[in-house]
Amino acid sequence: MRAALYARVSTHDQQTLVMQVDAMTAYIKNRNWVITDQIKDVGSGTNERPGRENLLKVARRREVDVIVVWRLDRWGRSVADLMTTLRELTDLGVGFVSLTEALDLTTPSGRAMAGMLAIFAEFEREILRERVRAGIAQGRKEGRPHGRPRTASLKFDEVKRMRLEGLSQSEIARRLGIGRTSVRRILAGS
Repeated sequence: MRAALYARVSTHDQQTLVMQVDAMTAYIKNRNWVITDQIKDVGSGTNERPGRENLLKVARRREVDVIVVWRLDRWGRSVADLMTTLRELTDLGVGFVSLTEALDLTTPSGRAMAGMLAIFAEFEREILRERVRAGIAQGRKEGRPHGRPRTASLKFDEVKRMRLEGLSQSEIARRLGIGRTSVRRILAGS
């Protein structure tokens, strides 16, 4: 069988890329499949994944028999996206294997298990989002600051003084270590 492996890392966990590729390569060789494509994407879950899109095009042309991923969350952006792409691959007759979850979606039980895992993964992300929102709300209620600290607005008087001295906006920004947009905003507000 012609197998393609797909590895993805976000920008903050790039050290796992080699681990993913090694595990998938060993699995494919153990099954006596032939690796036809090795796709590696780097980026967060919500951003575009050009490698994945190219791999889907390869699958649509029926140039691959099975796609192997390290984990389901490396492939799908959301439950809806995961289920849509897995359904499309199934309709195309392209198998899908997720190593970590030990799923082989060429079987009915494998497809059912993938759906349940995807739902639980989405549920876990929603719980985490709710906890973060609750923590932010509680922090604000207790008077703790949240978000990016004010920096440029604290230099309001210095920006005005330097401008009166004839310095350019770029020079003011450079000397104070703030952005030119912040300098423009301060000067426009006067």
